Amino acid sequence: MEAYRQTLDWLYSLEISKGIELKLERVRAALAELDDPQSHLRCIHVAGTNGKGSVVAFLSAILTAAGYRVGAYTSPHLVELTERIRIGAEEIERSQLVALADEVKRRVLDRGIGLTFFEVVTAIALLHLKRSQVDYAILEVGLGGRLDATNVVDPLAAVITSIGIDHTSYLGSTLAEIAFEKAGIVKPGRPLITGEIDAVPAQVIEDIAERRGAPIYRNGREYRWSVRADGTMDFEGMGWALERLEVGLAGRHQSANAATAVATLGVLAETASVSEAALRSGLRSVSWPGRMEVVGHDPLTILDGAHNVDAMSALVPEVLRIAAERPLRVLFAAMGDKDWPTMVEALAPHCASAVVTEVIPDRAVPAERLRDAFSGYCATTVEADPDKAFERARSEASPGEVVLVSGSLFLVGAVHRYLRDRGRVGADPR
Repeated sequence: MEAYRQTLDWLYSLEISKGIELKLERVRAALAELDDPQSHLRCIHVAGTNGKGSVVAFLSAILTAAGYRVGAYTSPHLVELTERIRIGAEEIERSQLVALADEVKRRVLDRGIGLTFFEVVTAIALLHLKRSQVDYAILEVGLGGRLDATNVVDPLAAVITSIGIDHTSYLGSTLAEIAFEKAGIVKPGRPLITGEIDAVPAQVIEDIAERRGAPIYRNGREYRWSVRADGTMDFEGMGWALERLEVGLAGRHQSANAATAVATLGVLAETASVSEAALRSGLRSVSWPGRMEVVGHDPLTILDGAHNVDAMSALVPEVLRIAAERPLRVLFAAMGDKDWPTMVEALAPHCASAVVTEVIPDRAVPAERLRDAFSGYCATTVEADPDKAFERARSEASPGEVVLVSGSLFLVGAVHRYLRDRGRVGADPR
């Protein structure tokens, strides 16, 4: 569709020309020109260093199972921009994206209000969700919280999933500074639900919530959860006492995200009534591509977009548990603004071999530097082309071994596109 390609070219030109500018004045002015679609939405606003996309997915799946019409706005996308804006499991249609982009350009940009790429897409999302007459809109913060383009809503509840070191050039270099930015989504009198957060950033968040009169519901205090040996989860708090919940996304960290979603719906029980059956169904059926996603067997092939230290630290033990002593072979790329040496230190000692590559070369860590970092632990090969790198990583693995693709969501997206274009997503790539 030529119009869709032209729209993407225009949007991505904004990303190049405008970059990232964390301000809310432009977004508020733009949305006023669009008749403030956000004021018509019942929102749940989700921030956090890691896990926020998964919490959005859990919330959407549970509310959909309960019979509600649910809209979601997430970022980034893996393959297509349309993935960011969904009603239930359905992405916005390309023709709808084109029409809404034209409308935002005509009603906002052509009137002299300059917006960044993310601000335009946020406006498109809010328009689409409003016009789709969703019962609930679940919005994922793009970057930070306080000055993020999504922070124009007055949500039913705010959620902060985790606090870790990431995006330091925008959010600060300490956990306390980052927590301050994330807590910018807390609104006066609106409940706040928090996930697993260390003591120092947790105190920053609690202080802000107290000043704003926002009741807070914390992991380990107002609600508790645990994982059984069989992988099912128990949950207690917020009016729930549930045993053996099946969580459709693998890993302890995903159980933590599931628990945060359950707690959120417990807080909103009077506004968004959800039965236990719907809750169980939603948790079990949730889908969130690129997060511990199995795309092949013999060798077992897993895609996970862990792209910072905390995410990699959570991923490694889960992959080792799944591998169960089988050799682990990795395909790895990373962006230069991440603490990639620490990510490599967490992963490389467990690898039988590594193939390293580059995605978005002007932002990526050069593959030769990744090779030098991995080669102290395992045999390492450079393959500049991500598609060829994926095939090479799999060809080096024997049936019964494990291949992990990780280090960057851009890499996971590139592999997803490669498999999709060959009709091989969801089936063994061989």
